[in-house]
Amino acid sequence: MTPWQVVLCLLVPIVLLPGLACAAFLGLFLQADDMAEVALWHDAYLWRVWRFTLGQAALSTGLSVLLAIPMACALLRRPQFPGRTLLLRSMEVTLVLPALVAVLGLISVYGRQGVVAQLGNMMGFSWSWRPYGLDGIVFAHLFFNVPLVARLLLQALERQPREHWLLVSQLGLQRSAIWRTIEWPVIRQYLPGLGALVFTLCFTSFAIVLTLGGGPGATTLEVAIYQALRFDDAPGQAAFLALLQLASCAVIWLWSHRHVQSLSVSGAFYGDRPCRPDQGGFAWLSDGFSILLLIGLIWPPLVLVIGQGLSGVPALWSQSLIWAALGRSLMIALGAALVAVVLAVSLQAGIRQLRLYGHERLGQWLAVSGRMTLMVPAMVLGTGLFVLLKPWVLMVNQSLFWVALLNGLMAVPFVLQSLPAMHSRGEQGPIRLLLSLGLTGWARWRWWLWPQWRGPIGLSLGYAMALSLGDFGVIALLGMPSEPTLTQLLHQQLGHYRTEGAAATAVTLLLVQAMGFMFWRHCLRPARSKRF
Repeated sequence: MTPWQVVLCLLVPIVLLPGLACAAFLGLFLQADDMAEVALWHDAYLWRVWRFTLGQAALSTGLSVLLAIPMACALLRRPQFPGRTLLLRSMEVTLVLPALVAVLGLISVYGRQGVVAQLGNMMGFSWSWRPYGLDGIVFAHLFFNVPLVARLLLQALERQPREHWLLVSQLGLQRSAIWRTIEWPVIRQYLPGLGALVFTLCFTSFAIVLTLGGGPGATTLEVAIYQALRFDDAPGQAAFLALLQLASCAVIWLWSHRHVQSLSVSGAFYGDRPCRPDQGGFAWLSDGFSILLLIGLIWPPLVLVIGQGLSGVPALWSQSLIWAALGRSLMIALGAALVAVVLAVSLQAGIRQLRLYGHERLGQWLAVSGRMTLMVPAMVLGTGLFVLLKPWVLMVNQSLFWVALLNGLMAVPFVLQSLPAMHSRGEQGPIRLLLSLGLTGWARWRWWLWPQWRGPIGLSLGYAMALSLGDFGVIALLGMPSEPTLTQLLHQQLGHYRTEGAAATAVTLLLVQAMGFMFWRHCLRPARSKRF
């Protein structure tokens, strides 16, 4: 890359990620009342909200990791059992599953009129647990994060060389020895990064807390920011809360960034492993329990939502409202996907160039900046930029434009997970060959870069589009209830207890997500390798 290209790759993510965050905070503080911000330091309710946010995030993270470790080890130890592939695909689905769809499924299974309560009445006992308050929030977080952590840990364990498992088989090592020598060293290497990721996701959770919180006693900082902007007209308070949230998450990331390892759910493992000597006896029972627990966590809500929704799809699709909502959702998702991929590719290109020139530490800090949007609330970004740019930007009153931009920014950290391999394939040899052939500029892009990049870019576009389709945080603040997207329509139906219509909308949303993902994967599937 030429020097100006390197500067451009560095400038784009630096300006559009930390720069936009700083601009958003500036816009909110310009509208703030100085005395009101001073009073916030002494507001008991504020610190109670912060303690609750911190406590539920820590509890959710700890339980997610503790449950995911034995599940990942069980899936590693049992490479072949009926339904394993389907279970792994279900774990990947939860990565992009809309939070409101999961909430609907959990209520349908465990709510007052849920399947479990109905079965309890039939069997003569009362089901008293309700998925609301702290219990419901933590349980919903487990639904999302246990499969995430288990899948990523399984991917890390499967990457171990086959020779390790051959040696284990030859030595006849038992379960405790395998855990000490192979499994735990790998898991320990990835736990700090995974813990920071899960903690941030739980700390910044919005749709789950808004729907299942059940009252002011179960309010998080993200919901308090939404209330300050939407109902209280207090931009300074929202900025203060966002800074508190940013500081809390930044402490976790700064502690863990040295240990963060790049993981992707799409990687391949190193061939078939030989039969392990620790598959019988107690291991068989514990593995079966862990796998059944994972199935029981994921499948019932998904199956129930799909089963309930399919019957109501024809009636829903006959209404013009659903097609208008679908059109708005697709416009937002397409714009967000393009924004996320452009930023993520620029960020990865900048990180690669820094590492090639020996600036490893600067590359690490640039990688951390790519995760900044996980810590800065999208509502703060949107409102702050709205206030700051309103006098100059002509399209500032177009809510769909802002929602697409913000959804794209929020998707960057997740898109980065599907891009690491783009710039890690042997650099020096191909570059020398390209230079000797005189391939530069467009020719290099066409014949070398694009054949390698098209597969990861297609995967990234699919992920970003699916994430944007299922997002509710930004559209809840900037969208108009009279012109809803699919997620807004789903939230309105849940608020009016129209569960059948909500299930049909959820099925429609899942179908659109799947079709968008398959479209990009098909259009940009990896090309066959070409030889020069």
